Amino acid sequence: MDKSKLNYQKNLLLVIVVLFWFAQYVYVPFQTPYLLTMQVSSSMIGIIIGIYGFSQMVLRMPIGIMADKNGRHKLFIILGVTASALASVFRIILEPQTGFLVGNILSGFASAMWISFMVLYASYFTCENLQRAMGLIMAANNIGVLGGFVLSTLSYNHLGMNFLCLLSICSGVPAILLSFGIKEQKTVKIVPKTSDLIKVYADKRLIFFSILALVQQGILMATCMSFTTQIAHEINASAFQIGLLSIVYIIVAVLASYFSASNFARRLGSSLWIPFILFVLAIYCFAVPNIFSPNLLIAIQILAGLSTGIVFSFCTSEAMKNVPIEKRSTAMGYYQAIYAVGMTIVPMIAGNIAEIYNLNIAFYLEGSIAVIATVASMIYFKYDNRKTIKG
Repeated sequence: MDKSKLNYQKNLLLVIVVLFWFAQYVYVPFQTPYLLTMQVSSSMIGIIIGIYGFSQMVLRMPIGIMADKNGRHKLFIILGVTASALASVFRIILEPQTGFLVGNILSGFASAMWISFMVLYASYFTCENLQRAMGLIMAANNIGVLGGFVLSTLSYNHLGMNFLCLLSICSGVPAILLSFGIKEQKTVKIVPKTSDLIKVYADKRLIFFSILALVQQGILMATCMSFTTQIAHEINASAFQIGLLSIVYIIVAVLASYFSASNFARRLGSSLWIPFILFVLAIYCFAVPNIFSPNLLIAIQILAGLSTGIVFSFCTSEAMKNVPIEKRSTAMGYYQAIYAVGMTIVPMIAGNIAEIYNLNIAFYLEGSIAVIATVASMIYFKYDNRKTIKG
């Protein structure tokens, strides 16, 4: 593929990524307040949020293996954007509890295809520019989410949840059409054995950074994407202020993603950014339950945004560092399946703790987990740096 065609394909895929994540997240800022208004219990809301991660957890590893054996990602991308649009159809036509449960299962299926988006985009770059590729595609991801959050904030109060779901469908449909224009680089493909592919699961680096991503994504789903909005609701934040929570978070995530792709960020390296920002995430978890001003709650979303833009993109590139190209989809499937465990379990646990005790305890538990992850990452990098020097 010549340079102009390659650049076109890079840009086309980024546009599809923006539309895809808009469709996936436009309803999210008001999902929890809406379901609470519809008399859905906190524990059931935890299940609805968690099922999104559960379907990813189940699907991502087999999808990664299939993508490596098939050697093609276009079909998986088409399936993903189609499921994203279809999910919001069910949210509209079914009653709220069932509609959001079914919709989140389909949205989880759609997000499971994110493997193919990331691996295909990375294939357009050299190995030396893998961190840059991850930073750029995560920025496109977050721009789509930002667009969804802005439009939902402006329209939810006047037009309601069904309108947000309609916007999701309207974003998914053009993404489907555009995805048929994807071209993949032609390679001489030897179909690998499944037994050879799954050996990558034993890569210690992949395992460690998958667990760090589990912590970051799990905490994010149980706070910023769900129960932080419940706290905002309890301190009498307006619908507009609840929307601003998500907007501030995602603007920071976009900027931080671009920052993670910069030469400056890469020069300082993962060994600085991952522990530092995980500790910042811990501060966020401990602070949120003790904030009683909606405006201050909006401001502190900056800390959550940094974790998505910096920790997640650096963890992704670090996890893939030792993985051969022909096994990258399998490794990415494993990585994403592991962090999907966090996206599934942490919101469910938080919802149950909130039901039995109170939401504050759930936030403090998540903050403690982030502190443990901070210490673990510092120990890992200290050991890894020593090994590199000896090598």
